[in-house]
Amino acid sequence: MDLASAASSVGALADPTRRALYEYVVGRGAPVGREDAASALDLPQHTVNFHLDRLVEAGLLDTEFKRLSGRTGPGAGRPSKLYRRTAEEVAVSLPDRRYDLVGHILAAGVELAADGEVLDEAVARAAAATGHSIGVEAAPGDLPEFVRVLADHGFEPRVEDDVVLLVNCPFHALAQAHTALVCGLNRSFVQGVADGVGCTRVTACLEPEDGLCCVKARLS
Repeated sequence: MDLASAASSVGALADPTRRALYEYVVGRGAPVGREDAASALDLPQHTVNFHLDRLVEAGLLDTEFKRLSGRTGPGAGRPSKLYRRTAEEVAVSLPDRRYDLVGHILAAGVELAADGEVLDEAVARAAAATGHSIGVEAAPGDLPEFVRVLADHGFEPRVEDDVVLLVNCPFHALAQAHTALVCGLNRSFVQGVADGVGCTRVTACLEPEDGLCCVKARLS
């Protein structure tokens, strides 16, 4: 989900009535009907209908139709519209953080290490493989495509002469607490993206500098 969509989804919860309905649906643990929600929150039916459908439009709730009586066939009545929390995750972070991505890399590295590989080498290999896979999924290209992929993953790349500076570290909190480990996997990830895209001019280097990500992508 891009920033605009995620911000719109989270913004839908700014309305207190809508937020109360969302919390009620989530708290039930099972699909909720309009009538039940109106009764539980002591709200007019038309108000509940409007706000539940707005939550669906915002991507926060999903719907299904089911006959609550359990009867089928002629005379069983129309199915009721039920609401449940969507399975899609919604998150907004400014600056952009990608802890799910670094978590995936670390988990893959631990699995490799469990098979006997040295942990640092396993994490580096997992990071490179993840970056390479992401790069391969992008359109084949040179520097512009490499920069676009990094931008899509929160690095805020800026090209200056013969180097791509990464203004933002999407793994910031972890990099502060576990600098050597996270900066090392970050370098491997960026190099993997370059290799996957096919940008052969790039060499990812560890060059920490205040106000920037610890990695710089040097251009040959």
